[in-house]
Amino acid sequence: MDDQTVDRETSAPRPDPGLPFARAAAALEGMAVADLRALLAAPADLALLLDGEGVVRDVAVSEDAGLREIGSRWVGLRWADVVAEESREKIATLLRATWKPSPWAAGSELPPPAWRHVNFLGPADEDIPLSVCTVALAPPLAAASGRGPGAIRLVAFARDMRPLAAMQQRLVEAQQSMERDYLRFRHAETRYRHLFQVSAEGMLVVDAASTRIVEANPAAAGLLVVSSGSPPAGAAAAGLDRLVGAVFPVGLDSAHHDAIAALLVTARAAGRAEDIRCELTDGRGEVSVSATMFRQDSAAFFLVRLSRAQAPVGAAELLNTNAMLLKLAQSAPDCLVVTDLDGRVLSANAAFVELVQLATEEQVRGESLDRWLGRTGVDLSVLISNLRQRGSVRLFATTLRGSYGAATEVEISATLVPHGKEAFLGFTIRDVGRRLSSDARSRRELPRSVGQLTELVGRVPLKDIVGETTDLIEQLCIEAALELTRDNRASAAEMLGLSRQSLYVKLRRFGLGDLGADGDGKTVP
Repeated sequence: MDDQTVDRETSAPRPDPGLPFARAAAALEGMAVADLRALLAAPADLALLLDGEGVVRDVAVSEDAGLREIGSRWVGLRWADVVAEESREKIATLLRATWKPSPWAAGSELPPPAWRHVNFLGPADEDIPLSVCTVALAPPLAAASGRGPGAIRLVAFARDMRPLAAMQQRLVEAQQSMERDYLRFRHAETRYRHLFQVSAEGMLVVDAASTRIVEANPAAAGLLVVSSGSPPAGAAAAGLDRLVGAVFPVGLDSAHHDAIAALLVTARAAGRAEDIRCELTDGRGEVSVSATMFRQDSAAFFLVRLSRAQAPVGAAELLNTNAMLLKLAQSAPDCLVVTDLDGRVLSANAAFVELVQLATEEQVRGESLDRWLGRTGVDLSVLISNLRQRGSVRLFATTLRGSYGAATEVEISATLVPHGKEAFLGFTIRDVGRRLSSDARSRRELPRSVGQLTELVGRVPLKDIVGETTDLIEQLCIEAALELTRDNRASAAEMLGLSRQSLYVKLRRFGLGDLGADGDGKTVP
């Protein structure tokens, strides 16, 4: 199109009152091309002028600078090449619907444009959602745009859907957040309901204003509802129906109603009240009642807990229990020793008496436990110090000496037990001397780890620990040298940095090899 005015008076068809803008010919006559450009760009954020082959010939963009920069790159490209792959079928459908035969036949009404969602390709392969509709140009208008393959035959209007898409995304995220919160509340309610129903204690939810029972669990119905004879099927549900709506206290002896009222007043003022004991009606026993207050919305409720009052343990039953424990301690295979805070033996079982090689318990009673522990003056002090600070000690490794010199490796666990104003110490001593090692060591492997060597401190003098470890390493090195030199002692001595005579001395010491002849076949004196 040029900048001259467009005069279509001779070629335009006679206006049909049934068509949209039936008087548009008279209204638009003499309109300048610039006005036509503004008119095409006004209805949408983006307008494309397409030729008969679906190639973009011109672009009109609104004030959106991003669309203007992108749209300028589409001129000369096929419309199907500037949209995402999933939208190409929509473009083909739009073109077919727009170019169907005789859209401008006399007496026919132009169908309203159909808007379709199309994703255009943006920078960095980012999709730009646009709502698109197409309008075919009337033959006179198409002729006015020129002839040939580049003649404009169709206008595509597009509206930017990114703000709407962002709003929809926020709506989806808000909906998902609400659904997650809803599920979380539903799960919490399910857990609450389950705990409320299966609780062995009676639970009541009481309205603080009217003191009517709003909810009750089966345990509360079993305590408060009096049933005659054996309970029939569905008695639990019937009992709950009788409780819900009743005024609390119900099912409790009338003599305790004043105490219950005082309990609720205390719970209302302080938020919770201590347990009180009340009798059930008809002398069915005694229950412990407590209450706490909570708010839900603008209403206040009491959570009342009911539980059977525990009868005190009889003296005979307690004595029987103590007797069983004492019998167990006396016959236990591990040593059990009770001492005062200074470590003097108050009592010991038969296993301890046997391990220290004595005959009766009277022989160990009153003696200090330090008499039999491996490191005299050290182990017991360490144990008592840790018991005073921490209250218990586990798996303390040491040795236990018998009265006739037998030494046994043991592990000690101990605890500090309060007893009135005083306290005593309890020791469990286990014999670990016959415990098998969990890993089988080879002849050439070090028999002790670093931890095992450190456990020897206090039991064995330091020079003996160092000497044992040094001798073992020396023996392993000599064996390795002999193996590398294939029992050539001269080469082995040179490899170890020893004289041949020193090597022979060490071989005799460790009992290694045949000392009748050296590696060269010479007899060794």
